[in-house]
Amino acid sequence: MKEYILKAGVKGLEALQLQESESGDPGPFEVRVRMRAASLNYRDLIVADMGVSRDLIPLSDGAGEVEAIGKEVTGLKKGDRVSGLFFPLWQSGDINARKFAVARGGEPTDGMFAQFVCGPADSFVKMPEHLSFEEAATLPCAGLTAWNALAVHGRLLAGQTLVIQGTGGVALFALQLAKAMGARAILLSSSDSKLARAEEMGADELINYKSYPDWEQLVLEKTSRRGADLILELGGGGTLARSIEAVKVKGRISLVGVLTGFDAKINPLPIMRKSLSVNGIYVGSRTMQEQFQSALAVNRIHPVIDRVFEMQQAREAYEYLRSGRHFGKIVIRLD
Repeated sequence: MKEYILKAGVKGLEALQLQESESGDPGPFEVRVRMRAASLNYRDLIVADMGVSRDLIPLSDGAGEVEAIGKEVTGLKKGDRVSGLFFPLWQSGDINARKFAVARGGEPTDGMFAQFVCGPADSFVKMPEHLSFEEAATLPCAGLTAWNALAVHGRLLAGQTLVIQGTGGVALFALQLAKAMGARAILLSSSDSKLARAEEMGADELINYKSYPDWEQLVLEKTSRRGADLILELGGGGTLARSIEAVKVKGRISLVGVLTGFDAKINPLPIMRKSLSVNGIYVGSRTMQEQFQSALAVNRIHPVIDRVFEMQQAREAYEYLRSGRHFGKIVIRLD
């Protein structure tokens, strides 16, 4: 089979190398999946740029069909269409150190950027029937993160106001889910053309944060000075202080991304005075993924895919993600 690795000791996209290897047979409780598509997340750029200490197969997200099963496997059969879990050990309940230590596509756990992947049967879930492999490949990280941020920890209800930062994969999943929940969505972007596309998808209010860098004041104006119920915080260090100002008293912030960097000085006083809940969101469990996929199926939601690259275009796909020009998810076909 063909697979990509990040070469140990090399940083950046120079580490990304295509090679051939044996696919291997599944163990008694494992399945072998013929991968059909994988998707990129911002985390994949971070992993490549930081470098790895051993050769590592990257990418946490992928979908394909079960090609072989171990003799003790009961939940899946040959031909089942599946996507992988980001955290293979996080089946249910809360995250802990043991579950957190095993995340596909980051050391020490190989990811999905291969034509065949073997793994425990319970580290895969059947994908929604209405989705293609390319669409299902976007669910394990970006899609599930949005679900956790809104429905689980975010506790978003119909009629409430959500602020969404950006138009990447997590952001557009959040927009689709928010509208399905009956919530009001205020979406931020630096691109008027992307804002127009988001409006077509149902965004209720639009803010160009390049034109209005003090966007938190506009959020307050659009909510009669009350503030938003929930903010999907994707910027991190560069935007969290503004989110704290824009959210209502007793409001919630789902902290998901670090797109503006890791360094920031945050004044804790507004968090205390407004009795805010700031939750770090890092993907979710198998139980959450099954709930999320049920919501997609019931509402017939299709992920937004910006572009599909072929396997030999891996570096081009990574560079396209780095450019920030995408609207939605970037997918790589593994046929």
